[in-house]
Amino acid sequence: MAGEIPIAYRNSSSSPDWLNKGDNAWQMTSATFVGLQSMPGLVILYGSIVKKKWAINSAFMALYAFAAVWICWVIWAYNMSFGDRLLPFWGKARPALGQSFLVAQSELTATTVRYHNGSVEAGMLHPFYPAATMVYFQCMFATITIIILAGSLLGRMNIKAWMAFVPLWVTFSYTICAFSLWGGGFLFQWGVIDYSGGYVIHLSSGIAGLTAAYWVHKTSPIGFIIAFLLQWF
Repeated sequence: MAGEIPIAYRNSSSSPDWLNKGDNAWQMTSATFVGLQSMPGLVILYGSIVKKKWAINSAFMALYAFAAVWICWVIWAYNMSFGDRLLPFWGKARPALGQSFLVAQSELTATTVRYHNGSVEAGMLHPFYPAATMVYFQCMFATITIIILAGSLLGRMNIKAWMAFVPLWVTFSYTICAFSLWGGGFLFQWGVIDYSGGYVIHLSSGIAGLTAAYWVHKTSPIGFIIAFLLQWF
């Protein structure tokens, strides 16, 4: 029929009732802004502040970290940070790749906080956007954390050691910090609040960077691999 409105422009929508397109758009936009700080932001910065002979190596450290964290994040690290509780400071590792998981409404925190009498202090939150958006949003913070850490090691390290260090540190350090505070772990239950990543991002990357730089200076490249353990002591 002439003048009929195409289906794509009709008011009817297959979107779920809980989805708020404005919330979803802004969450993805803000995540992208964080990602741009890492790539190309810190990639360009790190390649330009070191000696010329280290420029490519330093830039590639940040670029590799950005890519490697993505792989680790969706295969196991997201649910270790925001999934079902395994330990008071760690979630259960599982992929965040299934369609049924990604298109469902996101949930935070992962662990419901209760008083000793059984009443709920902080229940599950249900933002008005899908889990896929939350996976993307939190991945950007995970990537920038490890890239900030890389700034302590520019011009001091072997790229092969860094390639092993990144997935190890994300798995055994970042996920612990994230779950303990943002994922409903023991620090969250104690009432600790981290609104802007002061602990999960900046403190953890700062301490790890200081520890890694110390061990890289004093020992062989094996110091890169064990630095994530030493930061807790």
